Amino acid sequence: MVKIETKRLILREFDDEDWVSVHAYASDPEVSKYMEWGPNTEKETRNFVKGARHFRREDPRRHYEMAIYHKEDKRLVGGCGLTIFDPALRQAALGYTLHRSYWNQGIASEAAASMIRYGFEELGLHRIHASCDVLNIGSAAVMKKCGMRKEGHFLEERMIKGQWRDTFLYAILSSEWRAKQVLKNLKSEQGSGEEK
Repeated sequence: MVKIETKRLILREFDDEDWVSVHAYASDPEVSKYMEWGPNTEKETRNFVKGARHFRREDPRRHYEMAIYHKEDKRLVGGCGLTIFDPALRQAALGYTLHRSYWNQGIASEAAASMIRYGFEELGLHRIHASCDVLNIGSAAVMKKCGMRKEGHFLEERMIKGQWRDTFLYAILSSEWRAKQVLKNLKSEQGSGEEK
């Protein structure tokens, strides 16, 4: 079972009883405003959690759908995951959703960055991409904060709530991510007064 810990969060596999916490955000029209799904019914949320649990048994595993657990508040506040479409190509799509009361606190960025790290370090991925509605500036900000670069603007690429919507595509390569980690470490060493 996968478990990823950060300063404020634990990303862990979903449990059956998590559906109640998931439904608290998945049924919120504001949370699902730019998504192809939602707002969810209870049945849809239960099915999502059931599906996320089923992914553990994949061989080879291609879906890593993780619950975002807030350590200090002791509650599940969202979900974050990677979907590997073709294991031979070592590429994955990143996705995340967060309870509205946790927006604008860096939680989504912290969770997404930890999944990107997991994808490159543990899964040996070559490329990770993510996309969002062009009006979803919060999601685009998460991608930028995680070091992803904008690769495209797709016109009327998704049908959301009965309307064709444009999307932005962001991505990061393993080599880019590793270079950013080296720079981060160098800045950290320089800031601590260590010799260069």
